[in-house]
Amino acid sequence: MKRKITAGLDLGTTKVCAIIAEEIDGIHNILGFGVAPSDGLQRGLVANISKTAEAIKTAIEKASNQADIKIKEVNVGVAGEHITSLRHRNYVTISNPDNEIVQHDLDRLNADVRTIRIPSDRQILHIIPEDFSVDHQGGIEDPIGHCGSRLEAVNHVVLASIPAMQNIKKSVERAGYSVKDYILQPIASSLSVLDENEKDLGVILIDIGGGTTDIAVFHRKSIKHTKVIGVAGNQVTNDIRESLGIVTTDAEELKREYGYATESAIIKDEDIYIQGVGARGNIKIPVSLLTQIISVRMKELFSIIDNDLRQTGFKTKAKAGIVLTGGGSLLRGCTDLAEEVFGLPTRIGVPQEKISGMMREIESPEFSTAAGLIGGIPGRKSSEMPKQSSPGMMTNAFNFSKVFKKVQEFFDEL
Repeated sequence: MKRKITAGLDLGTTKVCAIIAEEIDGIHNILGFGVAPSDGLQRGLVANISKTAEAIKTAIEKASNQADIKIKEVNVGVAGEHITSLRHRNYVTISNPDNEIVQHDLDRLNADVRTIRIPSDRQILHIIPEDFSVDHQGGIEDPIGHCGSRLEAVNHVVLASIPAMQNIKKSVERAGYSVKDYILQPIASSLSVLDENEKDLGVILIDIGGGTTDIAVFHRKSIKHTKVIGVAGNQVTNDIRESLGIVTTDAEELKREYGYATESAIIKDEDIYIQGVGARGNIKIPVSLLTQIISVRMKELFSIIDNDLRQTGFKTKAKAGIVLTGGGSLLRGCTDLAEEVFGLPTRIGVPQEKISGMMREIESPEFSTAAGLIGGIPGRKSSEMPKQSSPGMMTNAFNFSKVFKKVQEFFDEL
């Protein structure tokens, strides 16, 4: 029997992470794991193809050597401020003699969505059905087999920049691999850190990376809202660097070793000794001062997200609260600050969903996206994946939870 080997590639602003796993009875057993410093990306965008390709090659080779498996293709996470989304409602009339809805009707719905007018420099990354209606009766998860004269759908459509996607593709190919699927990073993260009850009640996932923060809102087991914000962990590090007059590596180390997101979380306000640069001597600062620098930027980030959720009306949907993930969520007191700003219960999300094997290596919020990417698109056979030969063929729809398995055929590639 052929082994079901999959690989996920998380292209982050601070690091590139590769995970290789084998699927056995619905469980992904992690066989290999590799991380490489990322110098070629800025805020989720490829700024230098050569450097990005080198980081990809290093990360995948580490994972391959550990797994003792050579791979050819990877599921790649997509992020960056170029990502936008929209809601689109469309319908088709049912022409079957007995008015029974069949797969062909779902295919027609999907094809119709792809005809919507979008900017010339954009392409559809995902089409995700939020809700189906038959003869104006909504709340239908799987319309196949229902009888009616009109099938309607509300879709969450994710758009991405064509040049940004081309640069990702070139970087992966220059490293010697091919892209199997492109998956929006917050959706990938949701696969590894959220459970179905949270998605049903309503939950806000906030993935704080190095260059961007990704937001995804789920309600009634479907995705309702996605957004990418260009404020994240690197901005916090830069604030420390500028405020204290130290180099970036020292600022990052201070953030990781002594950083708090809010002063109320400080256990002991001890002094930190910082090595001086050049003619400047060593300095001593209290943890509370470092925390004040960090807290200003983190409050700004959470406030931006809170304002967006209020304006879009999705904040009231989050009965299960907030889930923070990504490397930026590792700041001590991050959940305390989030609860203060959002007024909602908050937890840290770590990879947990149907994963086994090398869990200790990836059992951290900073690997949530990579862990979610190894699953790819549930229910789709590898033979059905798009060939990556042109920009228009680089997109695919994404089925992000078990509830959509029955309608998996509804998602086909451009």
